[in-house]
Amino acid sequence: MFRRLLVIAALFSPLAPLAGQVIDANITTQNRSSSTVADQISDADERAAFLALFKQGSPAQMLQQAKSFLAQFPQSAFLFQAYEVAARASFGLEDYGAGLNNARESLTLLPENPSLLVSVADVEAQRHLNDAAISDARDAIEYLDRFSAPATVAPEGWPELKSKLKATANFAQGRALLEKALALSKGEKRDAVLKDCMASLAEAQMLNPSDLEITYLFGLAQLASGELQPAAGSFAKIYRANGSLASKALENLHSIYKMLPLDSRDTFESFVQQAERQDSASSNNRVAAVGSPSVQTLSDYAGSDSCRGCHSSVYRQWSQTGMSKMLRSYAPQNVIGDFQNKNEFYLGDEAAYREGKVEFANGRKGTLFARMVMRDGRHYFDIQQSDGKLHTYPVDYTIGSKFQQAYATKLPNGEIHVFPIQYNALQKRWINYWRIIDGAASERADLRSWEKLSAATSYQAICAVCHTSQLRNVKGGGFDVNNVEYREPGIDCEMCHGPSAQHVADMTANEPYPKRAIDPPVNFHDAGNRDFVRVCSQCHMQSAIRASGPHGELNYSRSSEFFLNNPSIPFGEFSRIGFYKDGRFRQTTFIVEALQRSQCFKKGQVSCGSCHEPHGHDAASNLTSLKFRGQPDLMCTTCHSQFQNSASLAAHTHHRVDSEGGRCVSCHMPRIMDAVLFRARTHQIDDIPNGDMTQRFGQEESPNACLLCHSEKNAGWVKQELQAWKPRPRG
Repeated sequence: MFRRLLVIAALFSPLAPLAGQVIDANITTQNRSSSTVADQISDADERAAFLALFKQGSPAQMLQQAKSFLAQFPQSAFLFQAYEVAARASFGLEDYGAGLNNARESLTLLPENPSLLVSVADVEAQRHLNDAAISDARDAIEYLDRFSAPATVAPEGWPELKSKLKATANFAQGRALLEKALALSKGEKRDAVLKDCMASLAEAQMLNPSDLEITYLFGLAQLASGELQPAAGSFAKIYRANGSLASKALENLHSIYKMLPLDSRDTFESFVQQAERQDSASSNNRVAAVGSPSVQTLSDYAGSDSCRGCHSSVYRQWSQTGMSKMLRSYAPQNVIGDFQNKNEFYLGDEAAYREGKVEFANGRKGTLFARMVMRDGRHYFDIQQSDGKLHTYPVDYTIGSKFQQAYATKLPNGEIHVFPIQYNALQKRWINYWRIIDGAASERADLRSWEKLSAATSYQAICAVCHTSQLRNVKGGGFDVNNVEYREPGIDCEMCHGPSAQHVADMTANEPYPKRAIDPPVNFHDAGNRDFVRVCSQCHMQSAIRASGPHGELNYSRSSEFFLNNPSIPFGEFSRIGFYKDGRFRQTTFIVEALQRSQCFKKGQVSCGSCHEPHGHDAASNLTSLKFRGQPDLMCTTCHSQFQNSASLAAHTHHRVDSEGGRCVSCHMPRIMDAVLFRARTHQIDDIPNGDMTQRFGQEESPNACLLCHSEKNAGWVKQELQAWKPRPRG
C-alpha cells in the first residue's frame, strides 16, 4: 500500500510549478490564474533552483536538488515546496525518519497539504506513531474534501485520485486505531476505538474496493470486535483472490472456523463459500445504502423588510452595520470621501504599505488623473482619458462605510463600474488601493486602463458576490458584466439567516414548526461552530472558488443548504503576497482560513460569533463589532476559565494584568494581518511567539508578537525569554 501511495502522491504537488493566484479577487472556475509562482521570484538564481526542484529524477537526485535549494536560499518564500520534495525523496529512499522530519518542516509552513499528509500518516501508522497518524489522516481527509483539485492535476483525473488518497488516509487511520485498540483491555473504551477503526476502514473499502490490504485490515478489526462471520467474509474474499495476503487470510479463516460451535460447523470449504457469499451481499448493501442524497427545495426569499415587524430592534441595529452598507445607492449623506479640498489624484501619486506603515509619494508634478468634485450638491469623478480630456462620471453607488469607501458609476447599458481611486478614512486621502494589494502588474491597478470599462473594474463581476445579496445571472451562467442582478444591496438578513418566506408565513399564521438550528432562518445561538463559520465564509473566505447554480445563482442556493460550500484553491497556489514567509496569513481577506487553522476552531467550539456581534447596538462606534470591547480577555477566558483568576493570568502571561502584555490577544492574536491600510489581529488564534522563525526570516516576514511591543529587542532575546518562562523539570 505504501509504495503505491508514493506513486499516487507523486502525480502532483509539488512536482510542478504551481499557480500564482491573485489576492482580493472574486475567484471563479473561469478566471483561475494560469501564472506560476516562479514568476514571483525576482532573483534569477533562486528561480532557476526553484524550477530545478520539479525536474523528475531518481529519489536521490531529487533529494539533492531539495537540499541544495534549502542550503542556498534558507529565507525563500517557497521552502514549503523544497521540504516537501525532500520528504517525498526521503520516503522513496526508505529513509522514513528523515522524510517525516522534512515533511514536518513543510507542514509547519503550509499545514493544508492533504497529499503530503496522506503520505505522512501512512508512514506514521507503519512506524507505530499512532496518535500522529490518526491526527494527520483526519486532517488530510478534511482538506481533501475542502480543497479543489490542484492546478497540476487534470480535472477529469481528480475524482479517482482523490478517492485513492482518501482511502489511504482512512486506511492509515484505521491501522493506527486498531493498534491502539488492541493495546487496551476489553471494555467500553476499547469497543469505542474499534468502532472508530471499523468506520475508517469501511470508508476506505468503499473508496478503493479493489485494495485487498484494506479488506484484510478490516477483517482483523472485525475479528477483534468479535464479529466472526463478517470477518470470515473479509478473509474469504482475500483468500479467493490468491494474492500476497491469501496465506494469512487462510490462517485467520481456520482460526474462525475452529471458534464456531461444533454442532454448527459444516465442511471448511462450505464455510468459506458461505462467508464469501455473505461478504458479497454485505458489500452490495453498503453501496445501496449510500445512494443519492435527497435534495430539499428551499423556501422563497422574503426580503429584509419582512423581518422588521417581529425583530424591530435587531433590524434597526443591523441597518447601522457595515454589512447593510456594503453597497448603497447614492445619497450625499453616505459619502465619506473628500470631494472638495484634497480631491485630486495624479498618475504619480503612489502609496506603499509595508509592515503596517504607509508611505506616500506625491505625483503632483505629473499628469492629473482624477478630480473628485461636487456640482449642484452631487458627487462626480472627473477622469482624464487617452484623448487628453476630462470625462465626467456621476457617483451612483457607495461601497463600504467604515475604514475605506469606494465609489461606482452606472453606465447607460446597466453595467456598474468601480472607480480605481478609493478614499481611505484612516489616512484621510485618496489612494489607488488595487495597486497596493495587487502590485503594478494587474489591469485594475493601472489607472489608464479605467476607460476600457472591462471586467477588471466591473462591480457585477468582481465585487457584487460579497457586497450584495442573492446575486444571480438572469440568463444563467456565471459572473458577467451583463445580465447580473441582485435582490438587495449590501448584506441582507437572508444572506446569513437564509430564505425566510415560509417562516414569515408560518409565524404570521401563528404556526410554529420544528427545525434544525441550521435550517432557515438560522438560529446561530444553537448552530455548531463549523456551520456558523461556513455562513460567514460566504464573504470572508478569499480562497473560495465560486461557481454558478443551475439557474444562475452566484452567491446563494435554492436547494439543500442556502449557503454555498465552495471548494478552496490550495493555498500553495496563491501569490505569496498573501502570506508571510513563516506560512502565516498576511492579509485579512484570509480571515476565515486563519481561524480554521486554530485549535480553538478545530477542537473547540469557537466561531465568528464567539467574539463578534454582527448586529450589535453600537455599530457606529464599534467598527469591528466586538462583543467584549472593554474586557477583551473574556473572548478567551469564557472557555479558558482558569485564567479568569488574576494571579493565574499574570503567571501565564509574565506581564502585569493591567498591561498590554497581560491581554490574551496581544500574544495569541497579534496585529499582523494587513487590512485596508492598517494592521488587524491574526485570527489564527493559538498563535504563539516563535523566536526561531523570526530569527530565520526577520521581523518583516515573521512578525513576532513580543517584538511588536519590545521593538528595541531582537529574536534572540525572544528565544531566551520564552525559554526562561518554561517550567524547569523537577530534579
